[in-house]
Amino acid sequence: MINVLFIGPQGSGKGTQAKRLAAARGIPHIATGDSFRAAIADQTELGRQVQPYLDSGSLVPDELTIGLIRERLQQPDTAGGFVLDGFPRNMAQAHALDEMLAQIGRPLSVVFEFALSDEFALERCLGRAIEEGRPDDTAQVIVKRLTIYREQTEPIVGHYRAAGILVVIRAERSIDEVDADLAGALQQAVA
Repeated sequence: MINVLFIGPQGSGKGTQAKRLAAARGIPHIATGDSFRAAIADQTELGRQVQPYLDSGSLVPDELTIGLIRERLQQPDTAGGFVLDGFPRNMAQAHALDEMLAQIGRPLSVVFEFALSDEFALERCLGRAIEEGRPDDTAQVIVKRLTIYREQTEPIVGHYRAAGILVVIRAERSIDEVDADLAGALQQAVA
């Protein structure tokens, strides 16, 4: 069993790598952003609650996000492991995740931090917005998200470093270069 968490700013490639790792290991890729966008598209109650936050680039309130993750981690397909992407985004969520995983006896195996400059992240996100037609990826929203990431999410890196499970990945490189680094680091982490 392998339980992996990917942390990094928007545009760092963590979603791409999370999908690859999940497919290679046959475990679910749990992405809060994808779940929220699906809820909006399906016009669910959760979708109606989170849409204003996503549209403005703000973080979805902790209680909604934590509830989504708690429910998802209880699904049978996570028994063999999971790849978390986009959660936790602040210290309160990190502590809630630690508590959830302790309750189910499935601690994180490794946490990968995708390190990327804001300039590079902005460039990638704007390119993705054009390619994928993502209306929530405007320059103004991306800059706001990067600011929130630096203020609220980046501090959790120290939390996982102190736990001895953090591996830093230089994310400005090609998908294949990052993939190779991840494979090597993952092999060491679960050996």
